[in-house]
Amino acid sequence: MPQTPTIDLAALRGILGSVVAPWVAELQLQLQEARLGEVVLTLPVTAKHVHGGGVLCGQSMMAAADTAMILAVCTHLGEFKPMTTVQLQTSFLRPVPGDADEVRVVARVLRMGRKLVFGEIRIDDGRGELAAQATTTYAIL
Repeated sequence: MPQTPTIDLAALRGILGSVVAPWVAELQLQLQEARLGEVVLTLPVTAKHVHGGGVLCGQSMMAAADTAMILAVCTHLGEFKPMTTVQLQTSFLRPVPGDADEVRVVARVLRMGRKLVFGEIRIDDGRGELAAQATTTYAIL
């Protein structure tokens, strides 16, 4: 049985709308689900995030992954606390076509320590196939 997060969807949406940089807000990420240690976001594939090769650019996917993990950490903390990305390693496995509607970003906390948090992020293309996989470490300040 999934555990209930210590923060609700409305509060997480508030964090998403208030703590990210303005250019990250322009990604128009949508919070879909939250459980303790896990969140699901969608990233719309729009023309401004498609590069000359006709596919969704990696920078947009990495920003979405980083943002999703912030929210996943907040499900444990019960609120936003200052944190910083120590490491974000991303493997791009398949391109996301520029005409896809959206990608699904699933961030999961693997280990929640007092000062360090380890996590993984899965980004699925518009057809449910794994497009990118990331691992991350955050420091809670």
